[in-house]
Amino acid sequence: MSDPDSIRISDADREAAAKRLHDALGEGRITLVELEERLGVVYAARTAAELRPPLADLPGGLPPSVAGAGAGVPARRTEESGRVQLRTGAGTVKRTGDWQVPAALQLTTSMGTIHLDLSEVRQLPPRIDIEVSTGMGEIVLVLPEGGSADVDGVHGSWGEVKTKVPATPGGSGPHLVVHGKVGMGSLTVRGSRRGWWKAVIG
Repeated sequence: MSDPDSIRISDADREAAAKRLHDALGEGRITLVELEERLGVVYAARTAAELRPPLADLPGGLPPSVAGAGAGVPARRTEESGRVQLRTGAGTVKRTGDWQVPAALQLTTSMGTIHLDLSEVRQLPPRIDIEVSTGMGEIVLVLPEGGSADVDGVHGSWGEVKTKVPATPGGSGPHLVVHGKVGMGSLTVRGSRRGWWKAVIG
C-alpha cells in the first residue's frame, strides 16, 4: 500500500483545509497574519504531507477526505440533504441568467467572489436555505422583485453583512434564509438593478 502522506490531494481538499483555517480565525485560535501564512501553504500543497503542517495544531486536523485516504476510505463530497456546494479560493464563481437554483446552498470563499443573480431565473423555490462561509472573500446575492432575505443567522468577526431587501417574506419573490460566518469578508443581499432602472424609466 502506498504511503498515505504521499497521496495527491484535490482542490476540494485544499478548500476544506482553507475553511478550517478561516473557522480557526473566527474562533480566535490564530491571527490574521497566521491565516495568510497558512493559506499560502494550503494552496501550494500537492500531497497530504504538505497539507498537514498548517492544520497540525488545530482541532480536527486534516480534512476527513485526506485523513481517511490511507485507510481505504473513499473521499466524499459533503452534499447533505441535497445541499449544493459552490466553493472558490481566490477566484470567482458567478451564476446569471436562467439557471437551476436548488432549495439549499452552501457557499464558501476564502479570498474570492461568489456572485449569484436570481433575478432572471424562471422557476425559483419559494424558500432557499443558504449557508455562507467567507474568509476575506465576498458573496453577493441578487434577488428578483418581491424577494426577501433573513440574514440574522449570519455571524462575523470583522466582516460586513449588508441587506437591501425586506427581512420577512411578503412579496411574490423567493425568501432566503441565510446563516453561517463572515470572517473578514462581506455578504451583500440586494434587489436587481434592472428592476430598479425599469421602475425609474417606467
